[in-house]
Amino acid sequence: GHGLEAMIDGQHVLVGNTRLLSKYKVEYPQELSEIADTIAVCAINSTYAGYLLLSDTLKADAHKAIKDLKALNINNIQILSGDKQAIVTNFAQKLGVAQAYGDLLPDGKVEHIEELRQDADNRIAFVGDGINDAPALTCADVGIAIGAGTDIAMDAADVVLMNSKLSDVPAAIRLSRAALRNIHENLFWAFIYNIIGIPLAAGVFIPFGLTLNPMFGAAAMSLSSFCVVSNALRLNLFDLHSAKRDHPPKHVPALPAVLVQPAAEEDTTQKEETAMKKTLTVEGMMCPHCEARVKKALEALPQVDEAVVSHEAIR
Repeated sequence: GHGLEAMIDGQHVLVGNTRLLSKYKVEYPQELSEIADTIAVCAINSTYAGYLLLSDTLKADAHKAIKDLKALNINNIQILSGDKQAIVTNFAQKLGVAQAYGDLLPDGKVEHIEELRQDADNRIAFVGDGINDAPALTCADVGIAIGAGTDIAMDAADVVLMNSKLSDVPAAIRLSRAALRNIHENLFWAFIYNIIGIPLAAGVFIPFGLTLNPMFGAAAMSLSSFCVVSNALRLNLFDLHSAKRDHPPKHVPALPAVLVQPAAEEDTTQKEETAMKKTLTVEGMMCPHCEARVKKALEALPQVDEAVVSHEAIR
């Protein structure tokens, strides 16, 4: 949460925030503390050398993600970030988020989540992508990592969004609720089916003239399994990104969600290069894990800005 320290050609180099310089007792201009944007300060051999000015822009799907979360009855949305409070507040206003907390170190995010968990009714979902988010991802009830984030964040999370889109956060919640609803349906019909079928097969209703041929009993049992499996397979037709069924279920209370970092992406307005799109065919990909490895390898190339990988696009 402070920065980096390195030895380069025999020189001691520090790059990070002003906390890092203060830790090593490096004097720096006090006006740096008044800069509203995020800065990375540099010091060489305990001497201040300058700073880098960093600026973020909102992801294109950030507003839609917040809107969809609220439609799912997740209204207590907060932003936890290590950026300056002024920057975080500005992003929160643009997104329509009421609560935003800046200047947080990794342990500060964990402490904030622990405070929320003091209310037994709260269940916390935390979304993050960086090394600093790993402790909070582990602490939350549900940790959601962005697929393009660091490996340690993905290892610490319960859910990894392979497409690295914020709109996949409400999509994951829709899928989880649909799966739970499917489980409840299967349990209900399985119990009803057996409550009627088992006494009939056992001969309880013989005095009333009702009997069940063993062959029909075996067929009925197979039909029961067929119906349960078929109902479960309906999830293949579920549209993750459709908001038609976004009304909150009656038996599930509102879920507080914590969004970390102001959902930013690199500002490309200053680039003059012409973007080129190229399609490659990679043989041997069989699952989302293969996609993640190929995506990571391609995006490590300096000429590649973004790689969209799918093991299902070409068969």
